[in-house]
Amino acid sequence: MSVPSSTSLPRSNPISGEDAFEGAAEILRAWGEGLKPDPDLTVSEWADRHRMLSGRASAEPGRYRTARTPYMGEIMDRLSPGDPTQRIVFMKAAQVGATEAGNNWIGFAIHQAPGPMLAVQPTVELAKRNSRQRIDPLIDESPELRERVKPARSRDAGNTMLSKEFAGGILIMTGANSAVGLRSTPARYIFLDEVDAYPASADEEGDPVTLAEARSLTFAHRRKVFLVSTPTIRGLSRIEREFEASDQRRFFVPCPHCCQMQWLKFERLRWEKGKPETAEYHCEGCETPIAEHHKTAMLQAGEWRPTAEAADPNTVGYHLSALYSPIGWLSWERIVRAWEAAQGSDEAIKAFRNTILGETWVETGEAPDWQRLYDRRERWKSGIVPAGGLFLTAGADVQKDRIEVDVWAWGRGLESWLVDHIVIEGGPDRQDAWGDLTELLGRTWSHERGAHLKIARLAIDTGYEAPAVYGWARAQGFAQVSPVKGVEGFNRASPVTGPTYVDATEGGKRLRRGARLWTVAVSTFKAETYRFLRLSRPTDEDLAKGAAFPAGTIHLPHWVENEWLKQFVAEQLVTVRTKRGFARLEWQKLRERNEALDCRVYARAAAWIAGADRWTDEQWRDLEDQLGVADPSADPAGQINRPARASQGKRQSDWLGRREGWF
Repeated sequence: MSVPSSTSLPRSNPISGEDAFEGAAEILRAWGEGLKPDPDLTVSEWADRHRMLSGRASAEPGRYRTARTPYMGEIMDRLSPGDPTQRIVFMKAAQVGATEAGNNWIGFAIHQAPGPMLAVQPTVELAKRNSRQRIDPLIDESPELRERVKPARSRDAGNTMLSKEFAGGILIMTGANSAVGLRSTPARYIFLDEVDAYPASADEEGDPVTLAEARSLTFAHRRKVFLVSTPTIRGLSRIEREFEASDQRRFFVPCPHCCQMQWLKFERLRWEKGKPETAEYHCEGCETPIAEHHKTAMLQAGEWRPTAEAADPNTVGYHLSALYSPIGWLSWERIVRAWEAAQGSDEAIKAFRNTILGETWVETGEAPDWQRLYDRRERWKSGIVPAGGLFLTAGADVQKDRIEVDVWAWGRGLESWLVDHIVIEGGPDRQDAWGDLTELLGRTWSHERGAHLKIARLAIDTGYEAPAVYGWARAQGFAQVSPVKGVEGFNRASPVTGPTYVDATEGGKRLRRGARLWTVAVSTFKAETYRFLRLSRPTDEDLAKGAAFPAGTIHLPHWVENEWLKQFVAEQLVTVRTKRGFARLEWQKLRERNEALDCRVYARAAAWIAGADRWTDEQWRDLEDQLGVADPSADPAGQINRPARASQGKRQSDWLGRREGWF
């Protein structure tokens, strides 16, 4: 065999035949090494050998070490081709290293076991962000991956924001809200991240998890599906449902004193009241306090053990709380501080259970007593917005013979006041009814400090006669009016999604993308409303001393009628069982009429769309400053989503006008 020309030396420096033979042999050995298959590695072994953590994507840049999070070793190795497990479920707390483990699997697949892979985030936007912040650094920091995935600047790279081609496979990234993305291609590997934040349906085509998993069925026993999430609400949590159907593995660690194996529970973490720095874990065997510096050795000696019999032998499930978080990440002291800070707030305790303990929250949807609400009504002049109200939204419920509208004022911390209740006679087929609703958009309500406020945004339900609602909304403009569609289910991360463009009809002619529709997870706002109604209130004596109402407090006026109050608490949350025996939460009516509750949900959605949940302290202060000026011509809150305009030399908030461009 002749030696390739690239190895030839200049003629002026001749070599012996023996040297030439040795040179050719060396090249052949190199070629042979290149033709050998990559060594058989598990995902964790690959990560320890090849994974580098980028400074822009990790708090601990440098070489990845499975020993830093020993509990992730078995989970990653279940994702290796040599393991027969097909579905791996991980219900976990935040800050335990799950994201990096999933990225290790992606890198392993590209390098060691190429094939089509689908990675799903809750939304397409989050998929794009994950691609920029996680996947690009994953590839850039690893020479083995860089040489397999062409750079995006290459003309025929096949490397875009949401797809990465490599020899033998492709990585497709999409959002659970995109049915097109979920059925784009068959996939041997499926990574479903934060499944509890997925919408109930992907573009109304069905459950995103089911749609995604259907992509892997053609690969039969060679498929791998990795479901990961922080849990949310008991009875609605996808990851809890999957975990309960698995063998429910817990990470058992030894007591450094008596060596008894146990899995860590929050109730065994104890401290002196008000002194989180004294937190120690008490062994369930010998009751000896365990200081946190023992944790590293405990984790290294730990092992996963099943605690139940799996309904599906092809599925294994894991649960992990932040009590296992490595030293330097989330300490027991910080966990105790978070617990103490959460006391007195259902929302904060829920976040603690979800993100720290990795457990679901039991939602209490018991309807408050309407008579109790009647007794604590407050007196303020009809038609006047109380001092704390900074902007107005409205919720409109379209019925067969009327349109009911409630106007709510909102302040800091989502404290709210019912400002007006309007019933427009005549259903959607009566043109005068739409005219009356239009007039309502131009009406003003006097603020206690002298300003006049218009409705910043009105959300109107499309459940009855949607074409008529779309037509009216188009005529008014979508800056002030938001057609909404309620869907069952909780979605605290993004209770309102959209807008999506839908076809509308005008004069018998179909208009493509003629309306913009927002989707509202109504369970989220119903539960929030009931939670706010249960908040304890300061006494008159406390108020006289300057005490404030808790954030979220709902204020009801003395002029509200009994019927409205009964409608306001007309539903309750109950647990029902599916045909497969899983628990599911469902809102059920206690009485037929519930318009007041529906209108509240739509008005709350309007506040979310306007951006109130995401405003900075500076933006809230801007509204407060303007409303502090008794200027009858001022309408600061009414400028939300509308261009700024001068008012007698006073500066008006232009940040409110710009928000429309963000959606």
